[in-house]
Amino acid sequence: MAPAPLTRESVSAHDKPDDLWCIIDHKVYDLTDFVDAHPGGNIVLEQVAGQDATDAFYNLHKHEVLTKYSSLCIGTLQNEAAEVITMAPGDLSQVPYGEPLWLRPQFKSPYFKESHHKLRKGMREFVDSTVWPEAQEKELSGEYISQELIDKMAANGILAMRLGPGKHLHGRTLPGGVKGEEFDYLHDLVTAQELVRANARGFMDGNLAGMTISLTAVREWARDEALKDRITEEVLSGKKKICLAITEAFAGSDVAGLRTTARKSEDGKHWIVSGTKKWITNGMFSDYFVTGCKTKKGFSVIIVPRGEGVETSPIKTAYSAAAATTFVQFDNVKVPINHLLGEEDQGFKVIMSNFNHERFMMACLTARQLRMVTEDCMKWANQRIVFGKKLIENAVIRQKLAKMIAHVESGQSWLESITYQMCNMSYKDQAIHLSGPIGLLKFHLTRSANMIADEATNIFGGRGITQTGMGRHVEMFNRTYKFDAILGGTEEILADLGVRQAMKSFPKAML
Repeated sequence: MAPAPLTRESVSAHDKPDDLWCIIDHKVYDLTDFVDAHPGGNIVLEQVAGQDATDAFYNLHKHEVLTKYSSLCIGTLQNEAAEVITMAPGDLSQVPYGEPLWLRPQFKSPYFKESHHKLRKGMREFVDSTVWPEAQEKELSGEYISQELIDKMAANGILAMRLGPGKHLHGRTLPGGVKGEEFDYLHDLVTAQELVRANARGFMDGNLAGMTISLTAVREWARDEALKDRITEEVLSGKKKICLAITEAFAGSDVAGLRTTARKSEDGKHWIVSGTKKWITNGMFSDYFVTGCKTKKGFSVIIVPRGEGVETSPIKTAYSAAAATTFVQFDNVKVPINHLLGEEDQGFKVIMSNFNHERFMMACLTARQLRMVTEDCMKWANQRIVFGKKLIENAVIRQKLAKMIAHVESGQSWLESITYQMCNMSYKDQAIHLSGPIGLLKFHLTRSANMIADEATNIFGGRGITQTGMGRHVEMFNRTYKFDAILGGTEEILADLGVRQAMKSFPKAML
């Protein structure tokens, strides 16, 4: 005998705590066995028993909650169909301003070609299905990234892509079927902005951010080709991990003030490294530390392998321990002499040139984070009912959203313009011409983050300061956006850098 069709009348009969059904978006959910397990308690569910709970549900929850509890759905109402869009892995957001202009079908871009779209789709499918679940779990638990995820990223060429364009990508097939030889800085932007969509700030840095700012220096400045090739293979295959160890308790942006020392051994075959480093991302699980040291006549950068004399301990910060933020102590560590990057006493060049790509990546990540928060606010304003009407119907809320959108779109446009310049400049020319603009871009985006975090928290109200539920991503952003204002150079340092570099080309005729 066929089951009776699901109708609004038939659902209304299931209105008791021990027989509780409700309707959400034209679908019927049997919550009888879920009542006692409901995180919000049983009373809320009993209030909508046998009724259409669509408005009540979306006034409290994200649509993704229905996906999590899809097993409770027993069917769709007869002659009715769901209206709310369910996103599949890889899908583009349909929320206004949820995607940058180049990904909206009604707009065109002079920068992005077919291969950029292919990479975007491949990366998003990977992030949605593979990175997102682990990111959400590890952000809460504080555990470090799994070797299984590292291996998957290595196999898909994602670890290699995060270093930017170069010969290390040649011969590789990347997500979306893109060839490594095609990869440029616009592909680099796509990679960074898709990865950050895992929306877990501490885990984002724990996802081998230390590699992206240290292996680049090894590949550009290591003079021993065999050493460079070996470390590159170890790290890009996921077998070994590497991080950048520059900052100390005595010196952050003031790199010249470092106290860690490196002296040559009596036989001249080793460096003897002593000192401490602080706030080192990924240091807890790294096998190599690209370390800034004072040497006899200046400053040098040396690759220090983990071994005798290297001790690491975790530092608790405002975001998840998944980032593996570390205090490192080097106690007379012996390092082979060929582990020097660049020239002895000329390490300042190594660090300064390496900062460009780090700051560029941070700009990519911050620009996308601002968009995700704004998208969340757009969704919430459209579904939250207050005083009998949606938030979006209030002019004051529309003004807040307008400011957020303006900052998001201007930041992304500037980022894409600078990225295009990077595609048409050598590594050396980028250091000469783009250090200032990239610094100013990062400064602009993190100042925008300050405003957007403030407005978003007010739009979400109590949920904006709650680490679970509807506003959890806004709470996380408000708690962690300052990391991007500090890491890679503080806002004040980068703003000053931008103006100082501009003044170097100031025409004398204008004086």
